[in-house]
Amino acid sequence: MECCKTMHQSWIFPTTILCLYGFFSTMRPSEPFLVPYLTGPDKNMTLSEVSNHMFPVWTYSYLVLLFPVFVLTDFLRYKPMIILQGVSFLVTWLLLLFAPGLLAMQVVEFFYGMVTATEVAYYSYIYSVVNVEHYQKVTGYCRSITLVGYTAASVLSQVLVSLVGLSYFYLNVITMASVSLAFIFTFFLPMPEKSMYFHKKMGAETSGGSPDKDVEALEMPQNGSSSVSQDGSTISESSAKSGQQQKSQSSDLQQRNLMLRVFLQWCQDLKECYMTKHLFFWSIWWASSTAGFNQVLNYIQVLWDYKAPSQNSNVYNGGVEAVAALGSAIAAFAVGYVKINWDLLGELALGIFSALNAGSLFLMHFTKSIWVCYAAFLIFKTSYMLLITIAVFQIAVNLSMERYALVFGVNTFVALVIQTIMTLIVVDSRGLSLQVNIQFLIYGVYFSVIASIFIVRSMYIIYSTRCKRRKITTNTNTEANETTPEKCIESTKL
Repeated sequence: MECCKTMHQSWIFPTTILCLYGFFSTMRPSEPFLVPYLTGPDKNMTLSEVSNHMFPVWTYSYLVLLFPVFVLTDFLRYKPMIILQGVSFLVTWLLLLFAPGLLAMQVVEFFYGMVTATEVAYYSYIYSVVNVEHYQKVTGYCRSITLVGYTAASVLSQVLVSLVGLSYFYLNVITMASVSLAFIFTFFLPMPEKSMYFHKKMGAETSGGSPDKDVEALEMPQNGSSSVSQDGSTISESSAKSGQQQKSQSSDLQQRNLMLRVFLQWCQDLKECYMTKHLFFWSIWWASSTAGFNQVLNYIQVLWDYKAPSQNSNVYNGGVEAVAALGSAIAAFAVGYVKINWDLLGELALGIFSALNAGSLFLMHFTKSIWVCYAAFLIFKTSYMLLITIAVFQIAVNLSMERYALVFGVNTFVALVIQTIMTLIVVDSRGLSLQVNIQFLIYGVYFSVIASIFIVRSMYIIYSTRCKRRKITTNTNTEANETTPEKCIESTKL
């Protein structure tokens, strides 16, 4: 029994369970072929229904759910929200398999919005159950296992479709089995005793007073308000009731004070973080580019089906997604070995690679070849993953974990707001409801604007830095010239 308890308290057990959950929850072979499944005989939807009526629901639900889920994740200590994510997975694929009609598919998108909103619980949970010295290892394990699961699912789906001839329906059956297994693993996760904001360790409390001591003071009898028997062993019933009422009132007051304190702490942390110009502009790129990236990722299969209809040609979505995931992993890994002055040249890199993203999106729009479209997508996803890795590192390097989680949440929320505006104007049937090919032209223009902003700003940074260096050099030479005659006079006097 003691051995089992020790195992649960170590970092190995929760990391293993979380990684198993992460692998099976991302091992979804149906996703690369979602649009062919929806437009095929199983669901009989049109590309317009999928693009303009179904997919926008995910963006809206994600935006609405993100903030309350972010707060509840910390307040409920992660595990309940991971279980909620598992339930959302099950509902999503049950509806995909058996529910007909556009309305049912819009409900699917709502529950998938819940899935993506609760991802914060998966990525935050492990920090509440392991010690700080294991953070680097467990972060690598938990993030890499999702990439492994996604890549394995993409390869498996392509093999089953191209070589075995398996229908898209049975790809969803396999996905349903995988997410069901992931859901089972959620119940084996240890319940955290702390969280980043609402359930901190007592050692992290301020020295102004301890809640336990306050409760003890309330439980002590007040002068003249209690009667004790001759043997000193009992307290009057009225005094006991009074103590319980005071204790309950104190608990409610402490709860309200905790909520207010956390909110004020968030405001203070955000003010201090975004007052830093370097972090502010990297966050702008993060939010704006992530909005564009998510929009492209959400509608890329619709574009592929537009360029080469899945009912009339071979589909290689799974293979492309697998290669894109592998390229993204290599790009993210390579960032750790690039040694440049990111303070000076970082925003130039953001501008150049954003321009590359814009070029790849223009290529997707103008080309008639599905293979060129595939290649452009590989360039787009790899360059984004390279840049987002750099951005995350640049933002996180000088922040505590609490502040990083907060900045991550705010940047994601801003990205969703931008993405919602784009969806409402460009995609939604209540907006322009543009054809998917025209949508990608708009996205290319969007990334061109981002590239222009950061290239111009990087030129300003480089020019300002050179001017400062010249000024310092000039001042140094002037001081040297001014001191030389004085030294000559002193030497003459000697």
